[in-house]
Amino acid sequence: MSRRMWIPLGAVILVVNAVQWVVAEAITATAWTSPPYSYARNYISDLGVADCGTRFQGRDICSPDHALMNTSFMLEGILFATGVLLLARLVEGRARRVVIALAVAHGVGMVMVGLFHGSESGPSLGLALHVGGAGVGILCANTLAILAGSLRSLALPQAYRVFSVTVGALGVVSVALVGVSASMAGVFERGSVYSWMLWSVVTGALLLARYVSRPAVVENVSA
Repeated sequence: MSRRMWIPLGAVILVVNAVQWVVAEAITATAWTSPPYSYARNYISDLGVADCGTRFQGRDICSPDHALMNTSFMLEGILFATGVLLLARLVEGRARRVVIALAVAHGVGMVMVGLFHGSESGPSLGLALHVGGAGVGILCANTLAILAGSLRSLALPQAYRVFSVTVGALGVVSVALVGVSASMAGVFERGSVYSWMLWSVVTGALLLARYVSRPAVVENVSA
């Protein structure tokens, strides 16, 4: 695949991936009505739990459209990894290897999140794999955002580089705060997830705009 194909393709995949997650999450949350799903209190993972009428860590669980959310989890991992791997060709040397490793680890982690739901009703190993996959996915994606901001090879403005490092750092801080307040757990978790979603949209849109307006600059850029 030539540069004329993989740069815009990778950029579009990042944007589409973020959109599919937000849409799937909204649809699944809307279907959860007994009791109403709380974006502030409930974890995103609660939307993927298959058992309705259970209680986990003090939260009532009932997600009728859990299959949609689990599919979105896995699709996110695959699409995010694919988009980043395509765009990793903009990076050379050791940095490219790090980008590839982070993208693949994120993809594997998010597929695990979709395959093993986050509740105590299933095998204990399943819950451990879910939590572990989520942790890897969140940390790798936010680390990628921070790394992208430290590289000049994307040929994007200084403001983007500041944004990228900042949003990635906020994502890492947010995941560290998830356990601080039960009533705000969903807010902090979303801070750690929406950070890389926002980064994906901004990065994809800027790269696509740069490619459309100045394709030769993007194609000839080096690390």
